[in-house]
Amino acid sequence: MKQIKVEDLAKQISLLKWYAAAITLVVISLIIFMLKTRNNNIKELTVERINIVEKNGKLRMVLSNRARQHPGRMDNRDFPKRDRPAGLIFFNDEGDECGGLGYNGDKQEAAMFMTMDQYKNDQIMVWSYDQNNMPGQKYKSYGFTLNDRDDLPFQKQIQYFDSLKSLKDTSAYNAGLNKYKTAGHLAQRMFLGKSKSGEVGLFLADSKGRPRIKIFINDKNQPVIQTLDEQGKIVE
Repeated sequence: MKQIKVEDLAKQISLLKWYAAAITLVVISLIIFMLKTRNNNIKELTVERINIVEKNGKLRMVLSNRARQHPGRMDNRDFPKRDRPAGLIFFNDEGDECGGLGYNGDKQEAAMFMTMDQYKNDQIMVWSYDQNNMPGQKYKSYGFTLNDRDDLPFQKQIQYFDSLKSLKDTSAYNAGLNKYKTAGHLAQRMFLGKSKSGEVGLFLADSKGRPRIKIFINDKNQPVIQTLDEQGKIVE
């Protein structure tokens, strides 16, 4: 197997991480600065939601709590009201949702993520942290993910996944997700981080989302390098 160099990839991911953090800080600082320039007596601001718009009223960003979070928007139409976490949502020049920063957390689960969306579609780049504290289901995962997506209309994707969530059945949700992937709508091409199984490393997949290369440290602190065929069998 050819030697795989991950140094350049690691540098790019590090730069992206700092860029994302800087953008978030700049946006929040600008909001506070603009409000203070209108009223120098403002010492503290308490709101449930802030909308940033263009001069013509077109929405560009929403900073909101969970209850008032924007449901998302595409093709000049808002999506139906749905449960979304508190955080930031970004909208592109056409007014479509194009990414965001969200977070939640309680005794049962916790998560934080920053996403970048494909044009007229969903997430293709994701920074994420996900933790489940439920008995028998405990795991902790975090890292950077790259996805490939086809051109299935985003409205249909939202309807499909909302219907799966409404079942409130983890097994049914995972089965529905696998069906979605098998149909070619989504393929996770790369994950760099800690998986739900506790493996830490670089995981690469082909255009069908099938794992093909794994470079990781397993839960016994052993280094592992694997190449796999289309059926997922390890190639000696």
